Amino acid sequence: MAGEQEPGRFDESAEGGPIKTFLEHLEDFRWVLLKSTVALALAMLVCLIGANHVMQALKWPLTRAVVSFSDTNQIVSVSFGTNHLGNFPLSPDVRQTFDLGSNRLVAVAIEPVMIGTNQVLGWRRNDDPAAIQSMQRIQVDLVNLSPAGAFFVAMQLAFYGGMVIAMPFILFFVASFVFPALKMNERKHIYRALVVGGGLFLVGVSFCYFVLMPVALSASQMYSSWLGLGATQWRAEDYISFVCKFMLGMGLGFELPVVILTLVKIGVISYETLRNARRYMIVINLILGAFLTTPEVVTQVLMFIPLQFLYEVTVWIAWYWAQTDRARARRLLLLWIALLLLAGGLIWLGWTDGRPWIQQHWRH
Repeated sequence: MAGEQEPGRFDESAEGGPIKTFLEHLEDFRWVLLKSTVALALAMLVCLIGANHVMQALKWPLTRAVVSFSDTNQIVSVSFGTNHLGNFPLSPDVRQTFDLGSNRLVAVAIEPVMIGTNQVLGWRRNDDPAAIQSMQRIQVDLVNLSPAGAFFVAMQLAFYGGMVIAMPFILFFVASFVFPALKMNERKHIYRALVVGGGLFLVGVSFCYFVLMPVALSASQMYSSWLGLGATQWRAEDYISFVCKFMLGMGLGFELPVVILTLVKIGVISYETLRNARRYMIVINLILGAFLTTPEVVTQVLMFIPLQFLYEVTVWIAWYWAQTDRARARRLLLLWIALLLLAGGLIWLGWTDGRPWIQQHWRH
């Protein structure tokens, strides 16, 4: 008869898939692990073959990091052909001897010069804007310090790159195992969470890669200079680990609102719970910032700010869902957003207009 369900099975519109024994579930879980392992192994093989391209992609933030000069001496960039020999500060006496002009950043090129029948090395001032711009970029060489270092670096690249490529397949395999046990309304919310969460994960990784990573690398170089330490060579495996952990942590952090709002929708937590947990989330986000970045304050704060901002947005959305008068709540929410945008715009204008003045008076 219509509406009757088969013996031993739940109504799929209410509970999901059929009832299985423990051994059947164990067999399904074994296949999930096997397929996930194969997907990861194939993705790692692809990244291992193209490890040089993956390395170039990870080095891009390093080429965008800005160098910080701690003193007020004139800085001279010396190059020989296509080789950059280094940046050298000139003391006031040496600066008067060379007389390279009043600009703080000067580029010179060493090249052969004929004097009679003799060929000697001389220098000329290079006024190419690209040469001056390159002086303001960090000049760091990534090196291996052991015979097997290149192999371990390649395996690191293969693992992190393989995780990124294989993750959609692994999530699909896990979802095919978990979803039959969920009710239809739970499936609906989790489907939405996966789509939005995937997008937010990509946004978090991109935000870290294009915006935060160059700033974090500049802060690391500046901190080394402040301590009087050289920062011209970094171990390749340490750099890869730092960059990948930073991007992965930021991507996962951007997914936090989706996880929390999904729990709110299915009734696990409420707005009051989120509001009361704000002070704990501040501590948790600071700990995440310290654990997933370099152990210094600048990058910790750089990661803490967007994570805490996303949590506050999550609290506002949960508050909006809890209101009975949605129209009034929407007007109040839009007012707060407008005030925050105005405050952010004023802070940005003050920073962009006031930074040159601060730098000028700091040097004096």
